[in-house]
Amino acid sequence: MKTSLLIMSAAVLLTGCRDKTAEADAYGNFEATEVIISSETNGRILQFDRIEGSQIGKGDVIALIDTTLQHLQASEIDAGMNSVRTRINSINAQNDILNQQIENQNVNIDRIEKMLKDGAATRKQYDDLTGQVAVLKKQIAANNTQKVSTASELAVYESKKATLNEQIVRSCVRSPLNGTIIEKYSEAGEVTAQGKPLVKIADLSIIKLKVYVSGAEIGRIKTGQQCTVRIDDGKKGYRNLSGTISYVSDKAEFTPKIIQTKEERVTLVYAVNINVINDGSLKSGMPGEAIF
Repeated sequence: MKTSLLIMSAAVLLTGCRDKTAEADAYGNFEATEVIISSETNGRILQFDRIEGSQIGKGDVIALIDTTLQHLQASEIDAGMNSVRTRINSINAQNDILNQQIENQNVNIDRIEKMLKDGAATRKQYDDLTGQVAVLKKQIAANNTQKVSTASELAVYESKKATLNEQIVRSCVRSPLNGTIIEKYSEAGEVTAQGKPLVKIADLSIIKLKVYVSGAEIGRIKTGQQCTVRIDDGKKGYRNLSGTISYVSDKAEFTPKIIQTKEERVTLVYAVNINVINDGSLKSGMPGEAIF
């Protein structure tokens, strides 16, 4: 009889130990890094072949927006730039003529200086020539001022063209990350606008389990620490995964309503994020448990 009681007591103790060991330290839900990709230009969507659930790599084309208007505007700007360059070339040609005239007058001035020494020329002839040279130099200075003003017009055109080229580049919408398309907001043939969402992409390769830990346990948790993440595995019970703590909140908050534990809820908790490498079985919104 005593032996039976001892065996039953041991069984109860072992069961109690297993239950305590099986109890998780924190509970929460998995979250994926989601990014909403929006259009950066206005126009009709010419190409949008991606489907929900398909994988996409960083830099891959998501959609192509019509750029006909941008190319027409670019052609108009090119015509304006050519006109400005023609005016600049005309000013340069005028300055070349004026510089040649100055050289010719300088030759005459040298000749008049020699004749003036010999008494074969008058001072007025010398002054007239030097005065003509001064006028020619002022004309060159005026032309250069006009040239600077014309060159500033060219800079404005170049800035406008650079803006258009950037719009053309951005009309080809590309993925900023490796991930999975989880939701589409538009289709090919529709007209989109700047800032209008096109698609939502989630990075499911590494998924985050967000749990809440009481103040009594937060002291033994730190960033970079390894832990065990547990998910439901049907009738088998639980499935264990390896996780790494990536974030520990430094500020306490009230327990979110979505968190339900087997123990009495605490008033204040700390948010903890745990990164888990996803083998394809983890989905955003799934419940999970953490054992530290």
